Amino acid sequence: MKDFFDEMKWRGMIHDIMPGTEAQLKKEMTTAYIGFDPTADSLHIGSLVQIMILVHFQQAGHKPLALVGGATGMVGDPSGKSDERNLLTKEVLEHNLAGVKAQLEQFLDFDCGENSAEMVNNYDWFKDFSFLDFIRDVGKHITVNYMMAKDSVKTRLETGLSFTEFSYQLVQGYDFYHLYKSKNCKLQLGGSDQWGNIVTGTELIRRMDNGEAYAITTPLIKKADGTKFGKTEGGNVWLDKKRTSPYKFYQYWINSSDEDAKNYIRIFTLKSKEEIEALEKEHDQAPNLRLLQKALAEDITARVHSREELDKAVHASHILFGKKATDEINNIDEETLLSVFEGVPKIRVGASAFDATGNPVDLLSEVTGGAIFSSKGEARRMIQGGGVSINKSKIQKLDALPEIKKLQNKYVLVQKGKKNYYLIEVR
Repeated sequence: MKDFFDEMKWRGMIHDIMPGTEAQLKKEMTTAYIGFDPTADSLHIGSLVQIMILVHFQQAGHKPLALVGGATGMVGDPSGKSDERNLLTKEVLEHNLAGVKAQLEQFLDFDCGENSAEMVNNYDWFKDFSFLDFIRDVGKHITVNYMMAKDSVKTRLETGLSFTEFSYQLVQGYDFYHLYKSKNCKLQLGGSDQWGNIVTGTELIRRMDNGEAYAITTPLIKKADGTKFGKTEGGNVWLDKKRTSPYKFYQYWINSSDEDAKNYIRIFTLKSKEEIEALEKEHDQAPNLRLLQKALAEDITARVHSREELDKAVHASHILFGKKATDEINNIDEETLLSVFEGVPKIRVGASAFDATGNPVDLLSEVTGGAIFSSKGEARRMIQGGGVSINKSKIQKLDALPEIKKLQNKYVLVQKGKKNYYLIEVR
């Protein structure tokens, strides 16, 4: 069984650690928790760092708790935020919690004996905790001076911080105390921006119960080029395929820089140190093959979405970038096709008009309403220059259309030049 601390260290996943934590982990099976934000019905890849910590923690023989903040989601954590976020209703939170739980179950083993993972929801212990009881039993143990000294509070004082957000660290601190008392949870894990909130929890445990608790935080992941990890032009990269398709998910990782891929493969996969170092050596000998990126993208896409979805994503990549794209495209399913070409211009054409077209010039200019080529002359010149393909097959003749097999019986893909795609939907 691997040593959790050593595993985290070589993977570069430790930022801060409270004194005594390593000794506690070596002494006995320890219960630890990480909190997950339930403001959406899916986690995004930023949450994968914390999920992977729990995976390694469980594999080291310890017991992981995944806390979904049904109560704290109603409050809002100011850490790392510039504005107060919208508070969620109970109904929306319950919907979100169900989605988050289903995703966590893909990674953690909830049925493996004494170190089985558990899901806990802080709404369960806060729903009957009155405000007066809370400020009397919990609030009196932490001074305002202590709370004001936290970076998450300091950085918001100039722009404004509501009492609701100010109280967040007390609420999260009480989560740790409650789990310490009810589940013998002695360790809280989280991102480095959570250090202040976590330490408030250890302080509450010390002051309210004369107990000892510990903390480990991980570095916040940054991309080598300075852009935000987990973000694309379309926003967050989600774990839910309805929000981010498996193809786009796969592409996010495959497009990583060499420097980022060397970092990501340590954090987001379970590959051993020996496997990763061998991969890096092989990659450095032929960087153009992008072996690191492929290994990373395949591993993480298969775990988040399944091997079948990974195969579809790889298949779709071959269509865009492979040499045998003509054969590949005829076998692509509609969901993947639309995912790959999301955002490209779509042109609807009646079946009778499409079937009556005798040559590519008319089809790509008049029949498609000038959406691809504004004139017959422009279409003719580009076809003659070898710059037009239909369903990834280059158009060779001006006076006759090749036999066109509609994709999924209704789509035709037109490529103009190297990068301009159009999807004709024949209705």
